Amino acid sequence: MNTSEFESLCLSLPEAEKGPHFENVAFKVKGKIFATLNAKECRATLKFKPEEQDIYLKINPEAIFPVPNKWGKHGWTHLLYGKLSHEITHELLKIAYVSVAPPKLAQFVKLE
Repeated sequence: MNTSEFESLCLSLPEAEKGPHFENVAFKVKGKIFATLNAKECRATLKFKPEEQDIYLKINPEAIFPVPNKWGKHGWTHLLYGKLSHEITHELLKIAYVSVAPPKLAQFVKLE
């Protein structure tokens, strides 16, 4: 997966919007960030529920790991999307979206 594919997946989610986030790009739903994109490092940062984060880290610890500060303890997780399959990246992105989206929008996202 490349940067433009990742961005397209983000924007395909219901009411997702793209905007600046410091030197990166943020993807939001109803003003809440569910993902950021650092294109230079081919890295995304996704928001998971803290109690579920450990489940996703086990998929590939070299490509999925917590942000190394207090944000990581709040569920923020780095994803080296170039090292993961399209399917895994897409599913993790949907999970991040659902973790912050209002229920009226989250219901339209099918998780595998």
